[in-house]
Amino acid sequence: MIHQIRPTDLEAWYASVQGHGQPLVLDVREPHELALASVVPDGFDVLSIPMGVVPVRLQELPADRPIACLCHHGARSMQVALFLQSRGFEDLANIAGGIDAWSAERDVHVPRY
Repeated sequence: MIHQIRPTDLEAWYASVQGHGQPLVLDVREPHELALASVVPDGFDVLSIPMGVVPVRLQELPADRPIACLCHHGARSMQVALFLQSRGFEDLANIAGGIDAWSAERDVHVPRY
């Protein structure tokens, strides 16, 4: 199951999958987007892999850890979460609203674009 979570619900989701490894935010945005706005790790790790290369870099993703996928607004990250689920990954979430919602709801220091 892929959970739809808001940026402010990230810790609650991680608590619900506690014991399944260190949480990971998978940022699937493009490098030029990362240059505009990035997430600062805070109790979780961040790994950036653009959506288009996730299939070829799949081995870099730990299947035994909770992964919350992030993009600009939530559409690409949901596609990646579905892809990961089809490859046997569990404990998946899509950060609804993406980095845009992250800025508005969680960290106003993250620029909006």
